[in-house]
Amino acid sequence: MSKIVLVDDVYAELRLIEGILKSANHTVVSYMSTDRLEEKLAIEKPDLIIMDVVMRGRNGFQACRDLKNDDRFKNIPVLLCTSKGQESDKFWGQQQGANAYVVKPFKPEGLLGAVTKALG
Repeated sequence: MSKIVLVDDVYAELRLIEGILKSANHTVVSYMSTDRLEEKLAIEKPDLIIMDVVMRGRNGFQACRDLKNDDRFKNIPVLLCTSKGQESDKFWGQQQGANAYVVKPFKPEGLLGAVTKALG
């Protein structure tokens, strides 16, 4: 299927989402921070990026904005997967360039539906 880069600083969340994606036959490369994310993406060349918002250092909103302003990555869809579920959070995610937004906790089919939609 597709190659997905997953970024979440909570190990349990990373493994949970990774398992759901792998069960749908996606290839998953996981990172626990946005440190040097652009370097990693240049090597991995993913079809989709799934990222948490609340992380130490550069958060998911900031990283999404940076990626969407970088010609190398602006066409890779970004799905924000976060506990920040207010309408204002979703709106802000869209303003940063996110292609999809999934609120934790989620059902596996909800995440996979958002992934399929983001991949087009």
